[in-house]
Amino acid sequence: MDISHWVFVVSVLLLFLASGSFSIDSFHQPFPIVEPDPGHTKIRLSREGLEAISRINTPIAAVAVIGPYRSGKSFLLNQLLSLSCYEGFGVGHMRDTKTKGIWVWGTPLELNIDGVRTSVFYLDTEGFESVGKSNVYDDRIFALATVMSSVLIYNLPETVREADISRLSFAVELAEEFYGRVKGQDVAFEPAKLLWLIQRDFLEGKTVKEMVDEALRHVPNTGGDKNIDQVNQIRDSLAVMGDNSTAFSLPQPHLMRTKLCDLKDDDLDPMYVKKREQLKELVASIIRPKIVQGKSLNGKEFVSFLEKILEALNKGEIPSTGSLVEVFNKGIVERCLKLYNRRMGKLRLPMPEQSLQDAHDRSREEAMKAFDELHFGRRHAKSSFEQLDEDIKEVNKNIIMANEYHSARLCEALYTQCEDNMDQLQVLRLPSMAKFNAGFLQCNRSFEQECIGPSRANYEQRMVKMMGKSRSLFIKEYNQRLFNWLVTFSLIMVMVGRFIIKFILIEMAAWVLFIFLETYTRMFWSSESLYYNPVWHFIVSTWETIVYNPILDLDRWAIPIGCTVALWMLYWRCYGRRKHKSRWLLPMYNSHKSGSNRPRSD
Repeated sequence: MDISHWVFVVSVLLLFLASGSFSIDSFHQPFPIVEPDPGHTKIRLSREGLEAISRINTPIAAVAVIGPYRSGKSFLLNQLLSLSCYEGFGVGHMRDTKTKGIWVWGTPLELNIDGVRTSVFYLDTEGFESVGKSNVYDDRIFALATVMSSVLIYNLPETVREADISRLSFAVELAEEFYGRVKGQDVAFEPAKLLWLIQRDFLEGKTVKEMVDEALRHVPNTGGDKNIDQVNQIRDSLAVMGDNSTAFSLPQPHLMRTKLCDLKDDDLDPMYVKKREQLKELVASIIRPKIVQGKSLNGKEFVSFLEKILEALNKGEIPSTGSLVEVFNKGIVERCLKLYNRRMGKLRLPMPEQSLQDAHDRSREEAMKAFDELHFGRRHAKSSFEQLDEDIKEVNKNIIMANEYHSARLCEALYTQCEDNMDQLQVLRLPSMAKFNAGFLQCNRSFEQECIGPSRANYEQRMVKMMGKSRSLFIKEYNQRLFNWLVTFSLIMVMVGRFIIKFILIEMAAWVLFIFLETYTRMFWSSESLYYNPVWHFIVSTWETIVYNPILDLDRWAIPIGCTVALWMLYWRCYGRRKHKSRWLLPMYNSHKSGSNRPRSD
């Protein structure tokens, strides 16, 4: 029982491996890459065909055959691929209308194009004007074939009709939008080479090129018919595209068209066989690898390219070149936006508003100039231009907000620092107007130099109010604090002169100052008039010179200096005079009692 179970598992694995190897061999068949949606108005990708393409690692080129329904497109592709109807694309009555969407032959032809090994895929498209389809669906199939192919074979039976020319409107718009930028530039994609293929036995004495040129000749429109004008515009554009198109005639292979799949080359018209080989050579001579934004595509890149194109073509009610232009300009918009961000990212915020605006204008101009040089589309690039402009405005708005934030932070820090400095100056140990003014000017200078950006004006107003308030408060208390300090200083000097150094002149000078401050000023001057008296101004000037000057800031060094002087005087009082036995030239207090040295008498 267990042995039979393992035999079954091994058999399943072998079948799986065999199916995997078969799937590789099965690429020698056609696959759908695009199929219609249930409503038969839009198109969608088929993973089956994309797998056949994505496995290719070499550059890819595509040959697409388009044309009316039942015009021999599938048979033509089989002839170009040297395949029979039974192994190649299904033909006419054999598959009826099974060729839905776009099909690809799974095994590409390998060609050496300009020294580059290139994989050439052949595409079969659903014919125009079949029953049960909308014109919009036909337009989407035609548009996708136009964009994805390197050579577009327009297969027409007998002649060129006006309706056939009208269908080329999308190809013309693509050429007008993109082809003018191809030469020597990084292009979105190179439009397909257009090959007019007329299948008929005789041309009434005209070459096929003369026949196509005649069909593209301007038609007089005396009645002002809008349809004729529209077709004439297409004719004019196709004439301008002359270097991107060519014409070729192919006779009928055999009179019995329903038997074509059963006939060998020996049974076909020799002229047809000869022209068929010439057509193969012509296609091989004009085909080039698919170039998208300056580089050739391998299989995976080609599939990604198809996904973008299909999304654009399905956008809106009808396919438009405008949607394609937006797809290819999207990357350019992002590149130009990065350029703008890179330029603006070098700025050091905060900065003045006008400087920021100038930097924005320069960076925007550089980004827009790059877009003008790189963008695709002539008439349909406006929306991409507007999108870039909107994105730049959004980024600039964020930069302005960041500048405001950094400016507010910087100015707030400077304002707070100045406010703290003003508070410290209010509580100086030794009041000094000179030191307050120096701090006031330094604070103003640092704020003027360092506070920049949009918040400057607001903080300037706050700064003026705060500084004015601090200055008024300091001046209001300055005279009273100085008066109190001088009174305290005079009393301290009285004590020093009396008890410490016992220098009578210092004590006398201190008493004079004290009596002047406490008695004379109150007797002869009012408290208000004191501050306007020349004597008081002299006292203030002397005080300011001593307390704060370029050499010494006494408020900072008062305590160290006072301690040093006190220690020196203590040392001199206790040891200095005994050791050196020096004498003062000025009168001092005599601390020795006269009776102690008097000689005793009997």
